[in-house]
Amino acid sequence: MLAETICSAVSVAGLGIAAVTAYRKRFLAAARITAYALVPIALVMTGFVEWVSGMVFNPTVWAGFGLLGVSWLLFMTTRAIERRGLAASGEPGELGKSGKSGKKVKGSPAAGAAAPAASAPSLGAARTGSQSQSAAPTEDFSDIEAILKKHGI
Repeated sequence: MLAETICSAVSVAGLGIAAVTAYRKRFLAAARITAYALVPIALVMTGFVEWVSGMVFNPTVWAGFGLLGVSWLLFMTTRAIERRGLAASGEPGELGKSGKSGKKVKGSPAAGAAAPAASAPSLGAARTGSQSQSAAPTEDFSDIEAILKKHGI
């Protein structure tokens, strides 16, 4: 009952402001203010305000929101634990026959291990001294120079 009264008062005040604005010959602004002023009374007339106020003051609804929060917290926690486990092991944990994820043995080689030279930076001739690797970066620079010349830089 109180919410409906407040919404009605806000609508009447908005319509008063719209009338003053229209009196000052600012009709577009007055029409916009009128549109905003009619929203609260429309919400009262449709029953939305009564529905929301019934929902806000109902303890069962708040318990439902609490359960939604707990559910979201559990989802986020399990995702964080799963990501941390994947990052620490370096491979996705596959479920075995027993339902538990497979553990890596310390002495066993990793299935997706990369070659030792794969992690070395490709610095071209500075590391290996080959001419074919040092020619590739100059081609990239020639493309960049052509683009810069095209734009007058």
